Amino acid sequence: MEAKTFHSEITSQSSSSNMCRQSPFPALRRKVTVFLNSLTPKFYVALTGTSSLISGLIFIFEWWYFHKHGTSFIEQVSVSHLRPLMGGTESSISEPGSPSSNRESETSRQNLSECKVWRNPLNLFRGAEYRRYTWVTGKEPLTYYDMNLSAQDHQTFFTCDTDFLRPSDTVMQKAWRERNPPARIKAAYQALELNNDCATAYVLLAEEEATTIVDAERLFKQALKAGETIYRRSQQCQHQSPQHEAQLRRDTNVLVYIKRRLAMCARKLGRIREAVKIMRDLMKEFPPLTMLNIHENLLESLLELQAYADVQAVLAKYDDISLPKSAAICYTAALLKTRTVSDKFSPETASRRGLSTAEINAVEAIHRAVEFNPHVPKYLLEMKSLILPPEHILKRGDSEAIAYAFFHLQHWKRIEGALNLLQCTWEGTFRMIPYPLEKGHLFYPYPSCTETADRELLPTFHHVSVYPKKELPFFIHFTAGLCSSTAMIALLTHQFPEIMSVFAKAVSMISRTCVEYL
Repeated sequence: MEAKTFHSEITSQSSSSNMCRQSPFPALRRKVTVFLNSLTPKFYVALTGTSSLISGLIFIFEWWYFHKHGTSFIEQVSVSHLRPLMGGTESSISEPGSPSSNRESETSRQNLSECKVWRNPLNLFRGAEYRRYTWVTGKEPLTYYDMNLSAQDHQTFFTCDTDFLRPSDTVMQKAWRERNPPARIKAAYQALELNNDCATAYVLLAEEEATTIVDAERLFKQALKAGETIYRRSQQCQHQSPQHEAQLRRDTNVLVYIKRRLAMCARKLGRIREAVKIMRDLMKEFPPLTMLNIHENLLESLLELQAYADVQAVLAKYDDISLPKSAAICYTAALLKTRTVSDKFSPETASRRGLSTAEINAVEAIHRAVEFNPHVPKYLLEMKSLILPPEHILKRGDSEAIAYAFFHLQHWKRIEGALNLLQCTWEGTFRMIPYPLEKGHLFYPYPSCTETADRELLPTFHHVSVYPKKELPFFIHFTAGLCSSTAMIALLTHQFPEIMSVFAKAVSMISRTCVEYL
């Protein structure tokens, strides 16, 4: 009797469990089944076509937003709005008045100004170097845009409002505006006929007519003699009127330019200590003219002398957070730290025992330099051929990388193992940044204008480096796949409506059965 009672209880429990597995709304299930069975193939064509259209619009919007703002819209919305609702926090979101917000606005202003084109501190001589290259190869190493910027620089540095007081300066004012080199040279000779002490006329002849560095140095020495006389005369009259003050500024620019080019001539002719002395004297005598970046000329000359302690002293002064950075500053700092460990560095040994403190410092310095200008390593490692550097450069661009590597490759080769360490570590920079150089790590975000400016600065026969390229976020790949898949389903539904409708009903029945079972 007890066994029968137990059996009846088990039977009732199993029947009740089966009742629970059935849908509690049988009428609703019947209605859904009738609705699905009544759907025609045209409905599935319209459904898949609409889904494909919507996913395509989402993909287009995501692509446009990424190219404009450098990030995914879906990712940004999910991080900014959905994560706080789910209890997460985002430390990078700052209030408008917070220090981090102020820092972001400051870096964005720096980003806008970073596309400014700078005069190349180590630009070559047009007659003695650029023109000789044209004679040999038949190619023009300078673009019209680059030479036009130089003409504007010459008018800014070598002319002033009082040029009408001296006929020779009036002629030279027109000479700097001439586009044709023979016309400029002819005007320089006309100015010397009017005044044999016209310093700017000698400067023009030294830059464009001299075919060797020796000839250029001889003309610059004549320009120096005339420039010092004019400069002393302007110093005596500087307080008489604003016009005299403007004239003194112009004569100062001329004198500094002449001395700097004389130092560069001495460097090219092998008299490096003489070049270093001229540069140091210039930096002491005219400290306000830091915009000329004479310290970059000094760094290169000191590296040639292998005076690494003096190089470190210059870096300590100019590698400051308040001063604008350059490839010469960042990569020279990396070279000095690499020098202490590169001769004994081995990737196999480092992978077994780990990096020492000195090696970590060297790798971090390389990462810092590569983040500032990612184009330099390909030239230093000779993965890309060098050309003559332009007269103007864009910081963090391919033009700056060419200008740096053209003069500093020999310094990296001189230090044993330096290029080996660079080759082993430089690509690690991009693993430290979410999207290569789109988000700043040690510097503000990499400017997006560099490619356009470099194409104007560099000759057409040079393949402009645009590395690193942008990596597409996950959601662009996701929306592209979604758009493609829905478009394919829509096409199949349009071509085979009966088969696709049967397939859709089968999928819906299977999914409904699974839900009911669960």
